[in-house]
Amino acid sequence: MYRLRRFYDAPSALRVAAAMDLQWFAAEDEGRTEEPSEYKIRKTREEEGRVAKSQEFIGALMLLLPALGILFLAPSLLRTCVEMVRFFLLRATTLDPTKDRIISGLVFSYYVRLCLPILLIAVAAALFSNLVQTGLLFTTKPLMPKFSKILPHFGRYFQKTLFSAEGLFNFFKSIVKMVIIGGVAFFLIRSRIAELANLQTASLWLGIQTVASLAIRLLIISALLLLLLAIPDYLFQRWQYRESLKMTKQEVKEEHKMYEGDPLVKSRLRSRMREILSQNMAINVPKADVVITNPTHLAVALEYNRTNMAAPQVTAKGEDEMAFRIRRIAQDNGVPLVENKPLARALYAETKVGDMIPEAYWEIVAMVLSKVMKLNEERRRAERAG
Repeated sequence: MYRLRRFYDAPSALRVAAAMDLQWFAAEDEGRTEEPSEYKIRKTREEEGRVAKSQEFIGALMLLLPALGILFLAPSLLRTCVEMVRFFLLRATTLDPTKDRIISGLVFSYYVRLCLPILLIAVAAALFSNLVQTGLLFTTKPLMPKFSKILPHFGRYFQKTLFSAEGLFNFFKSIVKMVIIGGVAFFLIRSRIAELANLQTASLWLGIQTVASLAIRLLIISALLLLLLAIPDYLFQRWQYRESLKMTKQEVKEEHKMYEGDPLVKSRLRSRMREILSQNMAINVPKADVVITNPTHLAVALEYNRTNMAAPQVTAKGEDEMAFRIRRIAQDNGVPLVENKPLARALYAETKVGDMIPEAYWEIVAMVLSKVMKLNEERRRAERAG
């Protein structure tokens, strides 16, 4: 209580600073310390339509490309404007807007000729700027009505817009934008101040040309500088997007279970599989003609019957503890153990239990089996002689 009392007795500036610090590290304060997984990023993108993008890039490109369009289409647009003014002034006394329906059609046709090219360029700029940042993405989820957005949450709004990293960044970004536009306007007007001062004695056409060229330069230069501003804005939006998607450790565990399966279930399955393999080993390894070893890391049991087998067959294989069991069963049942590291690694990697060995290893396995058969024959002779 004493600490709380000291906090509320502190100056308001300190309380604001504390609130800002808590908001900046909101993800960590909520326990969301883990980086978002690819699954969560993909789900947020596809189902909610949330992506990291810079509105500054979209706005700058929608300012730059239409301005360039106006610059290159200016002669055609000017001719259309002159034609429109001449047409209506020459017929001002003969056409009645309340009776002649042709007037509305003519106005609309001139409007389309003047505005449609610039509108098409602006639409293309909007689509291109979004595709560059987010790729092809179409979802109606953001369009669904939410009553939580209709009802005002003033506390949350002011906290987000004023006392957060986003609010602080947007504040400085707005200042930079005003400095850019104001600075460009100031230096352009200053560079042509004498020319602008003499426009009062110039012709109407010269005045239009001077002001139009100054305005289009202002638009293009400002748009280019705003495009540069969009780079740090995009980096910030990307960072903020990933921060908003951070996960708790429990969420990571749940997602891992969903993708990889419950660790307890997998452990039980592995245990059951080892039991089945052990039972099969106890039956198959004694029937084997030879066990190829690594010598301790791997073991592969081979059986070959000339009457019904085209090639030696893998009857059991294992590594580490399983390899130890195979060797022990083989020793208990008198199955020869042959150490051959390259062959053991190759057969373990390229075959499964029940497979015939690949043709590439027939020759070397035949040599091993021949050697084993000679050893077995010598052992039988020795037993008979004894």
